[in-house]
Amino acid sequence: MTIWIPETSGPEPISVGRPSAAVVRGGAVRLVRLSAGDRLTVRDPEGRQPAHLHLFGPGSALRGLPGTPAPPFPDAIRALAGGDAAIAAASHASEIHGVSLFEAGSPAGACLTLEAVEPVLCAIAAPGGPMAPHEQEPATDLVLEIVPAAPRLGDVPPPLADAVVLDLRIDAATAGAYRVKAGDYIQIIDVEGRQCSDFLAFDAADLAKGEEFDLDATVTRTLMGRSFSGPGLHSKYFDRRMRPLVEVVQDTVGRHDTFLLACSAKYYEDMGYPGHSNCTENFNRCLEPYGVKPRAGWPAINFFYNTFVDEHDTIGMDEPWSRPGDYVLLRALTDLVCASSSCADDIDPANGWQPTDIHLRVYDGRLADLERGSAHRMTPDAEPRLSRESGFHPRTSALTRNFEDYRGTWLPTAYSGEGPIGEYWACRERAAMMDLSALRKFEVTGPDAEDLLQLAVPRNIRKLAVGQVVYTPLLYEHGGMIDDGTIFRLGAHNFRFVCGEDYSGLWLRQLAEKHGLKVWVRNASGQLDNIAVQGPLSRDILAPIVATPPHQPTLFELKWFRFTIGRIGDIPVVVSRTGYTGELGYEIWCHPGRAAELWDAVMAAGRPYGLAPMGLAALDMVRIEAGLVFAGYDFSDETDPFEAGIGFTVPKETPEPYIGDAAVARRRSAPHRVLVGLDVAGNEQVGHGDCVHSGRARIGVVTSAVRSPVLGKTIALARLDVSMATIGTAVEIGKLDGEQKRVAASVVRFPHYDPEKTRVRAEAGRTAGAPAPQASPASPSPASASADDPRGSALRTS
Repeated sequence: MTIWIPETSGPEPISVGRPSAAVVRGGAVRLVRLSAGDRLTVRDPEGRQPAHLHLFGPGSALRGLPGTPAPPFPDAIRALAGGDAAIAAASHASEIHGVSLFEAGSPAGACLTLEAVEPVLCAIAAPGGPMAPHEQEPATDLVLEIVPAAPRLGDVPPPLADAVVLDLRIDAATAGAYRVKAGDYIQIIDVEGRQCSDFLAFDAADLAKGEEFDLDATVTRTLMGRSFSGPGLHSKYFDRRMRPLVEVVQDTVGRHDTFLLACSAKYYEDMGYPGHSNCTENFNRCLEPYGVKPRAGWPAINFFYNTFVDEHDTIGMDEPWSRPGDYVLLRALTDLVCASSSCADDIDPANGWQPTDIHLRVYDGRLADLERGSAHRMTPDAEPRLSRESGFHPRTSALTRNFEDYRGTWLPTAYSGEGPIGEYWACRERAAMMDLSALRKFEVTGPDAEDLLQLAVPRNIRKLAVGQVVYTPLLYEHGGMIDDGTIFRLGAHNFRFVCGEDYSGLWLRQLAEKHGLKVWVRNASGQLDNIAVQGPLSRDILAPIVATPPHQPTLFELKWFRFTIGRIGDIPVVVSRTGYTGELGYEIWCHPGRAAELWDAVMAAGRPYGLAPMGLAALDMVRIEAGLVFAGYDFSDETDPFEAGIGFTVPKETPEPYIGDAAVARRRSAPHRVLVGLDVAGNEQVGHGDCVHSGRARIGVVTSAVRSPVLGKTIALARLDVSMATIGTAVEIGKLDGEQKRVAASVVRFPHYDPEKTRVRAEAGRTAGAPAPQASPASPSPASASADDPRGSALRTS
């Protein structure tokens, strides 16, 4: 069983009462307090990460310590602690013993288990500094696994801040009411996991006047346009006057029901349990002192409750997704009277069949704003990571408030200046710059690095030259796609895999272990942020400001699917001629600490050329026009590369076997579905998931669609039965139930825009530095063709 523990050590050290896991982030430190008999295992999941343990007290307090001394405490720890008060206090201990836990070059999965002989406080550090973009030694995470000598159930994570004004335990199958001031934060914690908690809120000022204005599910659902909570604007909850009462700030679960009643007496009576304790009556009792009239059923935010609507529009339910210590953090938008419950349901899976406690904390709203985000887990048992801001966020947030959480990173949907259409035309006619820092980057190094990638992907990695990039799928044994991405060759035994999924790195590590390969796969996503500069004038903008050493190509010399190493000013960068737009373009990779400077330098160079920032909405338009596929839309683990429209990545004959080769050969010889382009008649909106028909028969599905500004029509990518995939075949896209309304379409070649890829392959022509004429953002470009490198899935917009 695992428990969520905050990313930073907070004001108190980690002290847990159940088997738990925590993470020491690369380049950071955490405090751990152990009781006698507790066991601590420190694990290096990715390998080659130094681990230092500093013990505040006698060295005999921990059994199993290695004998290699660590660097002195002040040098190794204080710089990583970032002013943490608890660590600063511990550093004044009279006796500090420091040891290094792992040998240099430790293998992935290296671990060491220690046992506390007596109560002890220690600091675990994962030292490492900023990594230059051409280097491959990122500081990576350490995992701490703690098993207490005697389980202490009911423990909760330490507070998120030291401004707690209410600390309230809501016992199993009960409810509690409380007051909250405007601006205060409300943290609702699932103590043992899989326990639902209903939440009510009333405008306190109106309640004092005898008027009840509480959360209204219908109003909230209407204004949000969705049923489930998400961070930002869509996380607000309203009363029937359409006034917001609370907003969601943080959520470590991501699965809640926001449209059903709290459980009531009627539910249990209908199930044959008259008199059963229920949340509605518990709410009626605890709200009576505040003058709230009792109700037979309370509309509530059902935090941690796992309901769903199936394909037959029937509401179903199952055990909650929440783990011990998971929480939701709200912020009051006005003075409130609130009530929270620990749901009493023990007759179905709603609470894992066993109601347990809920813990509630209220924090003073005058403390600094807490970061916003939802938690993302690479695997079900991983520690959650809240959505992060990229290094470019200080610049992008000054230009827009319209952000979305894409795979754990806040990225702009569109900018306040021109909007998606203006940004689109900037990319097609001039140049546009976008933040793509959500991409995952894995450093693959070691003597067997080439062997691992040759085994993992269908491309011939042995033919990849230093300085070259190749686009490839990553496949399961059955031929379905795990991910797609680009592989950079930095040296004879040095590669970088850029992709969309955290799991891709774990898959590569597991593959290396299974085949006994000496290779390290380390996550450098936190050390590398990137922008893309795309458009016909991108080379003219970048060439004068990118300085490269003599042994590296200049921007004018850089060929398609190649990269160079250099500087912009004094900022170390890697620049690749890659992109996701269908235009000549580049991606620039730098350390997040230099990202804002990089943005400023590129924007200043691009201003005479009409360079504009571009968000995800415009990016989705250009990538569909260019026929570039996106994970979860155009491919999944149920589709092979041929069905995803990237069959060119799978050669008919390969020099060596690779994962999924037998399945791919079988699928190639007997294909069932294929990705095609569609031209859609008229102006009806079509989109992902719409069914495609020939007569009454359903023959496929639309995977992506857009109204193309440059082509002046609606276009789509669709996966169809091979018998209906011939160019010119007339089909219909089903709307409503797929039968009552049809939109005519025909199968066409894709990419729709520049199918010969003339624009993305464009060689240097015009003199560098000559300002380009400013094109009107609204003026259409000629409908002659373009497609980008087949980069594959980067970023979704919706």
